[in-house]
Amino acid sequence: MAEITVIIPNYKGLDVIRDCMDSLMQQTFSDFDTIVVDNHSLDGSAEIVELEYTWAKLIKLADNFGFSRAVNEGLKACKTPYVILLNNDTRSDKDFVRALYEAIKEDKNIFSVSSKMLQMDNPSRIDGAGDYYSAWGWAFARGKDKSSSRYNEKADVFSACAGAAIYRRSILDEIGWFDEFHFAYLEDVDVGYRARIMGYRNVYEPAAIVYHKGSGATGSRHNDFKVRISARNNMYIIMKNMPILQIIINLPFLLFGFGIKAMFFIFKGYGRAYLSGIKRGYLLCRQGRKFPYSSRNFNNYVKIQLELWLNAIRRFTEVIF
Repeated sequence: MAEITVIIPNYKGLDVIRDCMDSLMQQTFSDFDTIVVDNHSLDGSAEIVELEYTWAKLIKLADNFGFSRAVNEGLKACKTPYVILLNNDTRSDKDFVRALYEAIKEDKNIFSVSSKMLQMDNPSRIDGAGDYYSAWGWAFARGKDKSSSRYNEKADVFSACAGAAIYRRSILDEIGWFDEFHFAYLEDVDVGYRARIMGYRNVYEPAAIVYHKGSGATGSRHNDFKVRISARNNMYIIMKNMPILQIIINLPFLLFGFGIKAMFFIFKGYGRAYLSGIKRGYLLCRQGRKFPYSSRNFNNYVKIQLELWLNAIRRFTEVIF
């Protein structure tokens, strides 16, 4: 039985799916299975997988249920101890799978390993080197738009970007799979947050290189859908993962952070979408399930809080300077 399953959520991937699949065929590590979960694409991309890549298992969903549901359907269909999640708009370096696998095997306390994601159209620049989350209530890609040469060292990160990362299945089973309330965006920060609460690590591996086109399904870096659902999910992450006392402690930071984001998106012409997302986030907080607090994890909450403050300073200085 294979050690790894690569799960590729696909939606409208006609222009990108071949590059993604072809790069997997060229991997130096071959002990993995591949599952493509199609979110009811009508552009012919599912048929491409079915006819041209018969070595991959194709799961066709009856509607577009979003990234989280697609990942969970892939998890249901596999039994391997490790799972790699991979966006359909990526092209993997030949040692990508091997590097992720070797990195996660280094320590049984590692939950996820994030790859070095380079911008496909400008590979000298970072698309993401793991994710940070801050007391402002902002999640952001580490190293976004910076020189790739600055991110050649392994590092612990707040969470892995699920666009190209490996996860330990046993810990996923322990903390819960991807939350389908998210639909898409920030679901990877949420699952990484839960792992951190339980004392596990999320790390960045620079040897695992993948080229990412970005916004393959939504078409642009900012649009009404992405702004609205990201704002909604930001609210949900806070409610779900922070105990009430921690929310109170961070409230001044959160109000400032959400206020800055509101002004930014108003300036960009997406103010209505952002405020609508905040409203929907409040409603989602009443529907979703809070991650249970345990005093056994108190020290982990303290470590996370210190990191949230550190990341707030880090992000503020990046924006200013």
